[in-house]
Amino acid sequence: MAGIIDFHSHYIPPEIAAHTAFFKVNWSNVDKHLESMDALGIEKAVLFYPTTDAHMNLGGWDQVCRVYNQKISDLVKNHPDRFIGAGIISIENPYTIVGQLKNVQNLGLSIISLASSYNGHYLDEEVFFPLYEFVGKHHMPVHVHPQIIHPIGEERVKDPLLTPVLEYVFDVSMCIGKMMMADVFHRFSDVRFIFAHYGGVLPFVKERFDNTYQMLRGRDLVKDLGAAPSTFFKNLYFDTSGSQSPAALQCALEVVDAEHILFGSDFPANQKIPAAIEVIEKSGLSAQERDAILFANAQKLILAK
Repeated sequence: MAGIIDFHSHYIPPEIAAHTAFFKVNWSNVDKHLESMDALGIEKAVLFYPTTDAHMNLGGWDQVCRVYNQKISDLVKNHPDRFIGAGIISIENPYTIVGQLKNVQNLGLSIISLASSYNGHYLDEEVFFPLYEFVGKHHMPVHVHPQIIHPIGEERVKDPLLTPVLEYVFDVSMCIGKMMMADVFHRFSDVRFIFAHYGGVLPFVKERFDNTYQMLRGRDLVKDLGAAPSTFFKNLYFDTSGSQSPAALQCALEVVDAEHILFGSDFPANQKIPAAIEVIEKSGLSAQERDAILFANAQKLILAK
């Protein structure tokens, strides 16, 4: 088996971390990250922005994107065999999105990292369509991470445990649902969308999606999607986000095949990475399927042209 590619890890440049409330400890430690990778046989790690409150303290998203993308680019150039960079974009001025994407490319960042929502606006909105057209044309995967600033439900329940455990992942699930209802997956079928945390609660409600859709279509209460919701889900990718649950993996495999699941550690938020790897290695899947999740699927996405 080849080495592991970690398709969900984090690094926050100190220049950004210093302006956050939560991400000041461990999130900027490159040496610790590399030591962990070496100890666990992780060949490469893809770095994603976890969404933070930095934009609230640095005068907006434009400044955060400028600093973050440059610093991630520098890190990748210093460790080209170990890290793969994902760029972020600001939607404060929609007319600049294409220019921002070109800058991300020029910095050598090959993936786009998006939050599941931005101040209540999800990825189904037309402001994101130029982005999807660009990344489809240039074969750049899009990774969707939970929004941690004002995720769905926080206006009713804001709790230090319940918000990150439930509302973060619910925001990802709602994002997927809204994108499906807006025909994003059909219209931009050439875009490789990867959703964190197995798509939130999606694996647990797949059948409910299909059964409820069929019932509502029979009464003409919902638009015709052209196919059952689960048909669209099969074309999406999901990362494991450090999950240590064999049952969660099996649930995800009811939504997509092994070729659409990618191992992700969620480092440094998750410190139980060996257990997350063991779930896949002892899953009962074939050697080819295990290799797909731990390495080959990520390799194909990264190298796709």
